[in-house]
Amino acid sequence: MTAVKNIPTVDLNDYTSGGGASRSGLIETLGEGLQEFGFLNVEGHGIDSSLIRGTYDLWQRFFALPDEVKRKYAGIEGGARGYTPFGVEHAKDNPLPDLKEFWHVGQEPPEGHPFRNEYPANVWPAELPEIKEPTLRLYSSLERVAENLLRALAEHFEMPRDAFSSMMDVGNSILRILHYPPVKPEHAPAVRAAAHEDINLITLLCEATDSGLEILTRDGEWMAVETGPGQIVVDAGDMLSRFTNEVIPATTHRVVNPAENAARDRYSMPFFVHPYSSCDLTIPERFTGPDNPPKYPPITAGQFLEQRLREIGLKK
Repeated sequence: MTAVKNIPTVDLNDYTSGGGASRSGLIETLGEGLQEFGFLNVEGHGIDSSLIRGTYDLWQRFFALPDEVKRKYAGIEGGARGYTPFGVEHAKDNPLPDLKEFWHVGQEPPEGHPFRNEYPANVWPAELPEIKEPTLRLYSSLERVAENLLRALAEHFEMPRDAFSSMMDVGNSILRILHYPPVKPEHAPAVRAAAHEDINLITLLCEATDSGLEILTRDGEWMAVETGPGQIVVDAGDMLSRFTNEVIPATTHRVVNPAENAARDRYSMPFFVHPYSSCDLTIPERFTGPDNPPKYPPITAGQFLEQRLREIGLKK
């Protein structure tokens, strides 16, 4: 059964430019919304809609290329960069592959930065040289939005303002450009993206080209996520859940197959906000107590990521 209520919406301008009640209201709605739903819609984020739409248009041209061309860019750093073909990734504990193909773009630290050699270099399709500049511009714009949201979340918990945002400073964040091809009868019973939780701190999801995203509510019902024009969806991932001792749970979500007109494509661009690899995910005392002891042992973000990538089939 799919519920009809919707996730909360916040205007990021209330935090970045507002004051008093509007700023406090955003902080409260963000914190409580992530705790109750794990998902929110964000508007007033300052990313030009033409940048998002233009980036989508360019990547649609890439995914329309022949398979033999796209596969030239596959198998790079275990899928951390470049192209991952259709039917490779699967949800944790689900043997059926998701019905999608995608491209990964990662962090590009400046020359001389200590993380410069830690992250693999990005690769770009030679067939579309114009794709690089807007994609990197979108990447940096989404980093700015994520930083502000994480600062607001820290204020919700009355923690230092950079308690969460400092974790993503030159972090191992990934922009994933996703293509879900038309669903065919032989794909059954697989779905476009089986039920899962994201690995990272938070995810920013640029408005998709079609519906299908659903979340599992705390009441155990599937709820369709409705997003308005220009809005970005933010959701909480496993690393944030772990770091907050599940005060903010990671929300299970999926992308279901279209009920009608299955012969249509769907595109989306999630930005997975990751900490830098050596970031310590040990649970702070702020999220523990006599009745709520730490639920997880210490681990670094890099160790946790490696573990999860093996579980979903992107690393052997």
